[in-house]
Amino acid sequence: MPSFAQLGNDLYSGKRGIDVMRTRRTWYVVAALLVGLSVVLLLTKGLNGGIEFRGGSEFRVSDVTTTSQEPAEQAVTSVVPDGEPPRISSVGENAVRVQTERLSQEQTDQVATALAQGYGVQPASVTSSFVGPSWGADVTANAVRGLLIFVVLAAVVLGLYFRTWKMSAAALVALVHDVVITAGVYSLSGFEVTPATVIGFLTILGYSLYDTVVVFDKVRENTEHVLSSSNRTFAEAANLAVNQTLVRSINTSVVALLPVASILFIGAFLLGAGTLRDISLALFVGIIAGTYSSVFLAPPLYVQMREREPDIARQRERVLSRRTGSSVPVAAGAGAGAASATAPGGEATEGAATTTAVLERPARRGTRSPSGGQRQQPRRPGGRRR
Repeated sequence: MPSFAQLGNDLYSGKRGIDVMRTRRTWYVVAALLVGLSVVLLLTKGLNGGIEFRGGSEFRVSDVTTTSQEPAEQAVTSVVPDGEPPRISSVGENAVRVQTERLSQEQTDQVATALAQGYGVQPASVTSSFVGPSWGADVTANAVRGLLIFVVLAAVVLGLYFRTWKMSAAALVALVHDVVITAGVYSLSGFEVTPATVIGFLTILGYSLYDTVVVFDKVRENTEHVLSSSNRTFAEAANLAVNQTLVRSINTSVVALLPVASILFIGAFLLGAGTLRDISLALFVGIIAGTYSSVFLAPPLYVQMREREPDIARQRERVLSRRTGSSVPVAAGAGAGAASATAPGGEATEGAATTTAVLERPARRGTRSPSGGQRQQPRRPGGRRR
């Protein structure tokens, strides 16, 4: 079994690798299923928006001896019996957070007093805050505006850097894939979507975009002179680039996931830090989804769009024809030396384009004598010259 270093060398040299381009339909189906499931969750279950987005009242009870939710439920229902069920969560080992709908000042004071009595703490240990609906609407609008501005800027920068809109379009599809899947995980888990979550979303978009740019940069390098190549098709050159950056993508993702996982599972679940949980879940899911999209989604989409170009299609037919041993005319504008024949051992033989052109040249009416004299005309039937 080869070592990891040897595997990396084999992937870079092309001795072994994953044929991402030929199996792209499989990767498309996996991505489509994940995105479709996420969309269904978002439409049916929705997102659990934090109080910053929906508005309402929030109470925090400190120095409690138990984090049971029952005293908080009784305190809220005793004051607002017909209101929405409160959202109760533990903050560490000695604090409880209670979120309710918008309450009046009198109702807020009554709930705070009931919470202090229910948990057996001093009234000073209960703090309350209020978020108005207009402020929550502003936060939502700013979050959506930030995501849209990021996507537009990313599309422009990618288009200018790679000098083609097709790479930009493929990268944007990968970004949408990452965002929708991450949002679907939030809907499934029930985690609150807070401003910290929005920061996490922007962070994973930047990470995914960075990984995609690295892969595309290698694809551009490998396919820069592909039209004059007779060894690999455009898809094969792009597939080699994906395999050459595969080890780097895996290593980068693993290194990034380790601290994020520690924040998610230790900081959030053990220490009870809600803000850390909100941002770390987005980072954890987004890094995994971004690695998948930058390797198995964006490059195949780009190759599929480029293969429809006439020059790329002619180059592909030329390479495949030479592998089977048949010769095809050199496409106009393909460049000098763009065509080559295939030897019996599978290696390309230079000069085959010239040989083919000579063989296909129409025969001239006259022939020149071996001594270099005047051209002799062929005789007509009966012995007379033309």
